[in-house]
Amino acid sequence: MPTSNLKVVPIKPAEPKAVEQRLYEARKKIYPRTVHGWFAGWRWIMVGITQVIFYGLPWLSWNGRQAVLFDLEARKFHLFGLIFWPQDFIYLTALLVVSALSLFLFTAIAGRLFCGYACPQTVYTEIFLWIERRIEGDRTARIRLDQQPMSLHKFGLKTAKHAAWLAVAGWTGFTFVGYFTPIRGLAAQVAAFSLGPWQTFWIFFYSFATYGQAGFMREQVCKYMCPYARFQSSMFDKDTLIITYDAERGEPRGARSKKANPTAMGLGDCIDCNVCVHVCPTGIDIRKGLQYECIACAACVDSCNDVMQKMGYDKGLIRYTTQHAITNGLGRRDIWRRVLRVRTLVYSAILLGVTLAVGLSIAHRTPLKVDVIRDRGMPREVDEGAIENVYRLQIMNTDERPHRYHVEVNGPPGVSISSDTTFEVSGATTKAIPVRVRVPADAGAPGSNPVWFLVRDTENADLRVMEKGVFLIPK
Repeated sequence: MPTSNLKVVPIKPAEPKAVEQRLYEARKKIYPRTVHGWFAGWRWIMVGITQVIFYGLPWLSWNGRQAVLFDLEARKFHLFGLIFWPQDFIYLTALLVVSALSLFLFTAIAGRLFCGYACPQTVYTEIFLWIERRIEGDRTARIRLDQQPMSLHKFGLKTAKHAAWLAVAGWTGFTFVGYFTPIRGLAAQVAAFSLGPWQTFWIFFYSFATYGQAGFMREQVCKYMCPYARFQSSMFDKDTLIITYDAERGEPRGARSKKANPTAMGLGDCIDCNVCVHVCPTGIDIRKGLQYECIACAACVDSCNDVMQKMGYDKGLIRYTTQHAITNGLGRRDIWRRVLRVRTLVYSAILLGVTLAVGLSIAHRTPLKVDVIRDRGMPREVDEGAIENVYRLQIMNTDERPHRYHVEVNGPPGVSISSDTTFEVSGATTKAIPVRVRVPADAGAPGSNPVWFLVRDTENADLRVMEKGVFLIPK
């Protein structure tokens, strides 16, 4: 067959189609279903306890003042009968250490208990969800409402919900600022529309933060903003109590009627109802194993137990247990016996030691602090050739009642005070006392000479503080 007239036509390769790929997955709104049970009850108890403390504490009075007040302007921190000053910063450090050790200990024993029951994000999300359910209905009703086009009915429900959210958020922001500004005076200023610019800013800032995080961001805070979720695995081990799905008992999962025999059907106890997913506030499926998004709220435990009870199966398909218990079939007694292991004992010992040390330090704290500040002026000669230095003694009375103090000085031979040596300092205040100290011209060496100021209470000899100063003699 002749081929001279055939023409070879090159085939142009097809151009690749553009594919759009998102760097970040778009958020899918989660509609948690209402859950009832033992853990849900404890979660609401913790919501009540934390909010009674938070909203009620700044209104308590102590000796005619606010019981808990962090007065940044006056640089005084009132905690019932204790008053802390900037010089007491070590106690704040100790508090942070105790909080961190407590978090490590609780996490090593039972996972993210703080996240599930006491974290402010969890607490306010629960409150905002409760408001949402009361106004818009449960999960199915909320999904249906959001899918509907805007109408007068939908607009009314959404407006009522957001108004309630804003009321809670506003009260929360006001209360938070009330820990740093006397709350009764703050309430009077709010009522009179006479708030200062900084008070207005912080009230609106914390109100907006509460409204945004508990009303809209919710699980996004736990997933992407909270660092605790990222390093929690370093505090877990195989004897840590975590929320676990018993795959050996539940798989293979599948739907069936209540009267069906799962063994005959070759199925496990999981009926694949997805209720555990529907109640999860972070939208995870616990049947896929432990995930960093799990906040250990145990809503899936309560919901699964309810389903198992209705099906006539044993509870505990999803439960608090350990990896060792699942792997080795350990009972409850063996699980709790392993709680007292090296890690938890070390955490407990350190926590107990730090707590006792801080408690003893506060109990034996001297309610008197003294700072010695030498005047910048040059030493001067006074009567009979004596050399005089001027000091300012910053006396801090951390007690709530006034004290009368006497000051003495020790140092070079013949050193004396030529000003008043007795003075009174009101309760919970600081007073600057000018003190003139004289030394005979031939008593000390030219240059710098150490002197010690002894400040003691005139009524209580045990209440005394000695501070070092420097006395300059011209060369």
